[in-house]
Amino acid sequence: MADEETGEYHTADAGASKTFPQQAGALKKGGFVVIKDRPCKIVEISTSKTGKHGHAKAHIVAIDIFTSKKLEELCPTSHNMTVPFVNRVEYQLLDINDGFLSLLGGKDEAKEDLKVPEGELGEKLMKDFEAGKDLLVTTMCAMGEEQVCQVSEARD
Repeated sequence: MADEETGEYHTADAGASKTFPQQAGALKKGGFVVIKDRPCKIVEISTSKTGKHGHAKAHIVAIDIFTSKKLEELCPTSHNMTVPFVNRVEYQLLDINDGFLSLLGGKDEAKEDLKVPEGELGEKLMKDFEAGKDLLVTTMCAMGEEQVCQVSEARD
C-alpha cells in the first residue's frame, strides 16, 4: 500500500520458505541438505539394505557450505529431510571500506553488508583489489546467511 502523504510504498517479505522437504532416498552427491540446522553440500551418500524389521537407511556425509565443517546424518530413506534453497549471485567489486565490501549487482543494486572473507580467499581478494584489478565477487546465500565463495577477474 502507498503512504498517501509521502507516496512511498511499503513492502513485506512474501513469507517464502528458506527450505523444502525431500525424501532422503532421493538426495544425490553434490546436492544440498540441512544437517543440524546448517546448510551443507553432500560429499558422500550411501544406502543400506532393509533389515528384518526396519527401513533402508541413508548415510549422508556433508560439508557445511559456510564453515566447511564435516557433518554426518543417518536417516531412513523413506523419511523427509530438509533441503535449503541455495542461490549464487555475482557482483562487481567497487571498493573495500573498513573490512566491508562495496558491491554492485546486475540490476544496479548496491550491497555493502558483506565482510571481506577470511583465509586465502580474502588475501587474494585484497591483493588483487590493491593491484587495481577489476574483480567479480560470487556470493552464496542459504537460510538467511550470505558469504563470498569466489573471486574472479572481470572480463571486458
